[in-house]
Amino acid sequence: MREFLWPRAGWRRSARYTFHRMARLPGTPYSLAAGFACGAAISFTPFVGLHFVLAATLALIIRANILSSAIGTAVGNPWTFPFIWIWIYEVGLWMGAGNPHNLTESIDFIKLFGTMLEAFLRFDMVYLLQAAWPVWWTMFVGGVPTGILVWLALYFSLKPMVYSYQINRGRRRGRERLRKKQDAKS
Repeated sequence: MREFLWPRAGWRRSARYTFHRMARLPGTPYSLAAGFACGAAISFTPFVGLHFVLAATLALIIRANILSSAIGTAVGNPWTFPFIWIWIYEVGLWMGAGNPHNLTESIDFIKLFGTMLEAFLRFDMVYLLQAAWPVWWTMFVGGVPTGILVWLALYFSLKPMVYSYQINRGRRRGRERLRKKQDAKS
């Protein structure tokens, strides 16, 4: 658990390792980059607990790599969710959804999502409609354009990187095979 929250090797090395794992997946650069972008974009929605399912569904729709989309959902994690939730809530308010008199500082998102889950499991629609819906709707409205922008930014930055990685990896493997053949002949 400690390694997940604070990697021993450091965040930079951990991010590079994640990129290498994703780029080694079978698939085209489009498929891998679009899949990762789907997972990251879905992380910017208030559908907490459904990110894997929604990212996989979106990846299926646009014919992207599903496993890559699951890796992309790691963009939303315990370190980033507070920032994501405040951001999409503020964007939703800016876009006119919700009540701007609700101060972001007064909203405990962790408690809100916990009580929403409990109310959903109890089918307590009164709580969901009165307390949770206004905040959730505001976050949803802010999350949609943010998710689209995140998808575009990640897709267009990752696709050339994955393409380059796959080409270089193919060349290395070709050189290794050639070397092995030459060694076998000698």
